[in-house]
Amino acid sequence: MRSAWISVGLGLAVSACAATGPVVRQNALPAPPAPTYGTIGLERVMGQNASAVTQLFGQPQLDLTEGAGRKLQFGSNICVLDAYLYAPAQGGVPVVRHVDARQRSGAPIDRASCVAALTRRDGGR
Repeated sequence: MRSAWISVGLGLAVSACAATGPVVRQNALPAPPAPTYGTIGLERVMGQNASAVTQLFGQPQLDLTEGAGRKLQFGSNICVLDAYLYAPAQGGVPVVRHVDARQRSGAPIDRASCVAALTRRDGGR
């Protein structure tokens, strides 16, 4: 009786292996390409240092430093703009490398439109 159970167990084990088929190893997927962001309409901001951006928009509502990056946040009654500054690879003064924009409600807004709205406001947020 015991040998019957062993035979059944071995049979189930063999059939389970046969059902799954051979193990096929896949190479890791390549990293996705780095995203590209259009900068049309952002010329006044991209590549600028904190002093230039502050001169353009006024004092930031938020100024955070995290690791190697710095985030300056500017706002108006129309939108909020986050400017991210990083030092060039060879060193030097951090400059704006990326911007995010959103409406006050959190809804999306075109980044260039937000830059235009912030530069048109009359000295206040």
